[in-house]
Amino acid sequence: MHNPKQQAVALAYEAGDLAPHVVAKGRGLIAEQIIARAREHEIFVHESKELVNLLMQVDLDDHIPPALYTAIAEILAWLYQMENQTLGK
Repeated sequence: MHNPKQQAVALAYEAGDLAPHVVAKGRGLIAEQIIARAREHEIFVHESKELVNLLMQVDLDDHIPPALYTAIAEILAWLYQMENQTLGK
């Protein structure tokens, strides 16, 4: 059974991009599929209801707004640090 209130947003960021951009978003079953797909590919899934609510307002393929740069940058910095620690072991 799926949770109709579940929301998910997928971001992509590549070197040279102005900022991360929204590549997928959805609610309910679509959100569950986005999360499942990320986990299948061992992509980090961060859970933050407040941040997802803000990101749901961004159109597909649009860059995140400057107001969210710091929040997303902190998550990405933490993620890169965790990946480097894992690779260093």
